[in-house]
Amino acid sequence: MKNVHDVEVEIKGSEWSNILDAAFNKKNKDLRVDGFRKGKCPKNVYIQKFGIESLYMDAVDEACNDAYTKAIKDNDLLPVCEPKMDVTEIDKDHVKFKFTIITRPEVKLGKYKDLGVKKDPVKVSAKEIDEEIARLASRFAEIVVKDNGNVLEGNTAVIDFEGFVDGKPLEGGNGSNYPLEIGSHTFIPGFEEGIVGMAVGETKELNLKFPENYTKDLANKEVKFNVTVREIKERVLPELNKDFYADLGYDNIETEEEFKKEVKAAITERKNEENKNKYLDDVLEAAAKNMEVELNPEIIDDEVHRMLNQFGEQLRMQGISLDQYLQFTGTSHEDMHKQMEPEATKRVKYRYLIEEVANKEKIEISDEDANKEAEKMAQEYDVDKAEFLSHFGGLEVVKYDMKMRKALEILGGEEVK
Repeated sequence: MKNVHDVEVEIKGSEWSNILDAAFNKKNKDLRVDGFRKGKCPKNVYIQKFGIESLYMDAVDEACNDAYTKAIKDNDLLPVCEPKMDVTEIDKDHVKFKFTIITRPEVKLGKYKDLGVKKDPVKVSAKEIDEEIARLASRFAEIVVKDNGNVLEGNTAVIDFEGFVDGKPLEGGNGSNYPLEIGSHTFIPGFEEGIVGMAVGETKELNLKFPENYTKDLANKEVKFNVTVREIKERVLPELNKDFYADLGYDNIETEEEFKKEVKAAITERKNEENKNKYLDDVLEAAAKNMEVELNPEIIDDEVHRMLNQFGEQLRMQGISLDQYLQFTGTSHEDMHKQMEPEATKRVKYRYLIEEVANKEKIEISDEDANKEAEKMAQEYDVDKAEFLSHFGGLEVVKYDMKMRKALEILGGEEVK
């Protein structure tokens, strides 16, 4: 492929000698050799004892970054993913690196304007408004003890239970004062359904069967549960009144009619944003079909690794690691890599498409405009401009972001402005 470049870089003479000296000093720092104090072994004694070859690995690590910088600078290359590096020759006098560097592939745009993509009209039904109000009200629902009546769907039944398989107690199949939300599907099928209708103090025997996809030793086995209801709790939704509206941040609303108008406006705004994103995705898909680009597997791999890192960061914010997630879901790194490849391919194609549109349309962003945008974004994040630019990646990243957005506006036409 035209965007794959094999570049050799040689480091020799005093430069290589200095790197070997640095590698020796690093090793010697904690080295103990008979007859010498820790870290005081002379280099010639070290080489006689361990061989100069023992320095090569650390020396290569030390030299690699500078060699790579030289490779891309001398050949005026702009890599788009991590290079492949091989050491082709190495001895006491020199080292030769071979870098396989992948640059941006050639992109040939097809038709990218007036693609006939239509944006769906936004409609908000009365049912959607009622469902949104119910969702908002549920956030402020109180959980109260139900003095009379029976267990209903949506109630929380506080239960004692004990399970038996083949007449023997089920390991881990018992509990006391366990709060079970009916409808949460926490237990095996039939368990929660069997509790519906029970009253406080009532004991019931549930004869059920473990599902096929359960653990190997229990799949399809019959199980008996003895269940006693100790307490029933229910969610009491707040009244739709001025206090409730104020709790949601609507201080100026007094009537249900006004509240519904606000809810409808919020749903409409959300749907408009979703609609815009879907429209842009449809436009990009249509334009990408008209584009010609050959993507190296390494570019896709690099994007997958970026996505995996982002996913891992999201998991860490939830308190679990990627390895734990893989263990819980029975998935391997290879499985996840394969699952992410189609999305990674799409992302890379769309990125190159937008960049090429920006190039063809000769979109340029001035320092003045980029600084104004940085100031505006810093205010939105409530930080000063210098701090924002430090986290965002600098003014050039702001320019790139603005350029991509302008290219998207050209692709999407008036629908995204």
